[in-house]
Amino acid sequence: MKLSLKTDEILTKDGVSFLIPFILITSCFALWGFANDMTGPIVKAFSKIFRMSATEGALVQVAFYLGYFAMAFPAAMFIQRYSFKRGVMVGLALFTIGSLLFLPAKMLGYYYPFLLAYFILTCGLSFLETSCNPYIYCMGSEETATQRLNLAQAFNPIGALLGMYIVMKFVQQQMNPMTTAQRHELNDVQFNLLKDHDLGVLIGPYLGLGLACLFLLLLIRLRKMPMDSDKQSKKDLRTAMSELLKIRNYREGVVAQFFYVGAQVTCWTFIIQYGTRVFMAEGMSEKAAEILSQKYNIGAMLFFTVSRFICTWFLKYVQPGRLLSVLAILAITFTGGAILFPDRNGVYCLVCVSACMSLMFPTIYGIALRGVGDNVKFAGAGLIMAILGGSFFPPVQALIIDSNVTLLGLPSTNLSFIIPFICFFVVAVYGHKAYLRNRIAQERLHAQQD
Repeated sequence: MKLSLKTDEILTKDGVSFLIPFILITSCFALWGFANDMTGPIVKAFSKIFRMSATEGALVQVAFYLGYFAMAFPAAMFIQRYSFKRGVMVGLALFTIGSLLFLPAKMLGYYYPFLLAYFILTCGLSFLETSCNPYIYCMGSEETATQRLNLAQAFNPIGALLGMYIVMKFVQQQMNPMTTAQRHELNDVQFNLLKDHDLGVLIGPYLGLGLACLFLLLLIRLRKMPMDSDKQSKKDLRTAMSELLKIRNYREGVVAQFFYVGAQVTCWTFIIQYGTRVFMAEGMSEKAAEILSQKYNIGAMLFFTVSRFICTWFLKYVQPGRLLSVLAILAITFTGGAILFPDRNGVYCLVCVSACMSLMFPTIYGIALRGVGDNVKFAGAGLIMAILGGSFFPPVQALIIDSNVTLLGLPSTNLSFIIPFICFFVVAVYGHKAYLRNRIAQERLHAQQD
């Protein structure tokens, strides 16, 4: 059965249009895309500024995605008691506070206050994603929910592209060009002066992001939202989770989301280290290699963005589980290339991986929510908690990079991509099982109609 992508069909429910709320909530998708994909390149910047290893720098991702995990169910309980709109507003408020905390963190001049700022910022992102994803899901029929989620999520990489460009233009290019090795040779006074300059450069985008969040918060506060008086089920957490854990499709969806987010974050975080190694081997300076790596990272996000719109169109004709499994198999293939090619071909493979990832998050989310009924808020929270994969896998990959081991002549940076390789395999299995479940359900429905 073909599904239409006309907005009057996918953004209407019971005769109520959700167009304006959809635009406002989709703006949140762009903002957290900006924050998420600005953070990956910042890991390398923090490592240089504070003269740390890749493993220590990866603590940024730990703090970033730990906030998602910690706040998902509190956010779900909040919107269960109040409304989606209030959940979005709390999320934007925390997002604003976390972003603006970069200023006092810079004034203190230590690494760990930045981790606290990231944690508070992502507590806000957890509130936003726990509220916005099921909100979008409910802005129309369940039959068009996966398309609607993909359409909203298509604006996420647009924000991400802007964030990545700003990091390249206003952080990486404005930071002092001293290499990591040269920074280790500085005395304490020189080091602190250089650190203060570079931190001043680094916090600029976050302060701007905080002001943008505050502006959107005011717009949503003043707008009357159709679902503001949300009358859905008031089940408690224990009852809802007991029912959800009995649904195999949902349980496996949470696991698949955990591994997918791990793959996404590792690919987008360590493409900088990967490209820097390749380009420095070609004779470039460290700074030039980092900037060129970020350009490839932006190219990867362009692929991701275009692919998101193309895949959303394909969902009119291809069952979501089938498309998910095909893209995951392609991602496995390209990740294998990133492992095996020690030169620019490996960088090209990493760029192609992003095109394969475009569909995955919203499609896993949409498939996993099938059949959860009035438990949609807590079900959405479980899927947001699965973003913890973005905190778990990067340190593991960083440890492999820092080990400097080689195998069959392949450097540790290449070998570390075995982590996303495994993650994509889990996603492929879930997509195939979802396809089979859907086919069985369709066959049963046809049998009953006959």
